Amino acid sequence: MSRITKLRTIRLPERPNLIWVEIETEDGLTGLGEAFRGAQAVEAVLHEQVAPWLLGRDARRIEQVSRHLLTPYVGFGASGAETRAAAAVDIALWDLAGQRHGIPLHEALGGASRDAIRAYNTCAGYDYNSRGAQRVIGAGDALAGPYDDQVAFNRDAGVLAESLLSEGYCAMKIWPFDPFAAATQGQSIGLEELKKGLEPFEKVRKAVGGRIEIMCEMHSMWSAPAAERICQALEPFGIYWAEDPIGKMDDIKALAELRRRTRVPICASETLGGKRAFRDLLAAEATDIVMLDLSWCGGLTEARKIAALAEAHAKPLAPHDCTGPVALWAGLHLALHAPTAIFQEVVRAAISTWYRDLVTDLPTLHQGMIAAPDAPGLGTRLAPGLKERPGTITREAAAS
Repeated sequence: MSRITKLRTIRLPERPNLIWVEIETEDGLTGLGEAFRGAQAVEAVLHEQVAPWLLGRDARRIEQVSRHLLTPYVGFGASGAETRAAAAVDIALWDLAGQRHGIPLHEALGGASRDAIRAYNTCAGYDYNSRGAQRVIGAGDALAGPYDDQVAFNRDAGVLAESLLSEGYCAMKIWPFDPFAAATQGQSIGLEELKKGLEPFEKVRKAVGGRIEIMCEMHSMWSAPAAERICQALEPFGIYWAEDPIGKMDDIKALAELRRRTRVPICASETLGGKRAFRDLLAAEATDIVMLDLSWCGGLTEARKIAALAEAHAKPLAPHDCTGPVALWAGLHLALHAPTAIFQEVVRAAISTWYRDLVTDLPTLHQGMIAAPDAPGLGTRLAPGLKERPGTITREAAAS
């Protein structure tokens, strides 16, 4: 038995969306997990609901813990606070399993399907999505640094594409239609706005031709007719996928109909939680690419079941990360293991700056590829001194 003796949560005031979970066991090991968005709500679930049940249990029984935490009386079947809390615990338990056996998580999951995975760059800036609200980019915004890619794709996406190619990236993701959604609450998009949104795609193709893939992030902002108009306008640019085009992505019927009405491949969805949502998505033939977030869908245990569903439907898999470094590590291990995985998402602005302030190690990225790590477990720990930083909120629960 590997008895769980302590559950600890850590939050930093400068990263209010993030929460980390450390689980300690009687054999002296500490597993690390992470959740993102609504960190205070996740903290409450962890301490008021999870810890009283979890403490004292065997950390080796990952499947049993996952099934229990993902089926509360209410709060299941989505990516709400209960699921995000369960995901953080699950990632920490898998980290413990890898450490216990001295193997990386992709090996603990059953072995790698590849030695490395392609990375694509989500063209966000340094603080995108990390300090509460998403950053709104204006026409005259100054670059905060060489990787302020959200400003860059709004200025000249062609120049940005050349920069990414020089570092070996083979794909980039942008979201130039987002600013136009608010005017109609996403119900429609006018011709002038449509033309403005297409400009970055035109600039990329003019600058580098087909040497880089382009994904269009749509952030679940649009009605089905508006999404259809955008997707059909994108068809001449040969984009790799349109991601989360309608709001919300659990409207499987509307999504399946959209997929039938456009030649642009549909990618769905980081916002969904649990295998049942993905089962329904795939059964309805509503997506071409399966995207999931390890800290939102329920953790590695649930994610590998979703990956198996994707494989059974002959669909490629692309783990999401625009949230935190631990979720990136977890997604990478799944991407290395899952047979149909094609990409691991990264944000070069994050991995080159603030991710490095939070953890001891980050994945090795070279010429657009991320190599399989060989360190036991996830391969990273929280940075030394992080818990002692001013304003850090740490809570602990211990077994009696």
